[in-house]
Amino acid sequence: MNVHLPNAQWFKSSYSQAGGECVEVAFLDGGKVGVRDSKDADGPALVFTPGEWDVFTRCLGSGGFDCPRS
Repeated sequence: MNVHLPNAQWFKSSYSQAGGECVEVAFLDGGKVGVRDSKDADGPALVFTPGEWDVFTRCLGSGGFDCPRS
């Protein structure tokens, strides 16, 4: 599915390095979260539901994606 996000307010983490390879995040309506490549602002974005975002960030924080599904 192709989603158009013209009004999204994208931001980078404060941990991002200048000129580095970063992702940008936008908090969207309905609690959804968009993620895109900062080098390709017009390219595709992933959109997570609130539950998906929680699992994604929890797994990143635990060091990877060997996280069991809940």
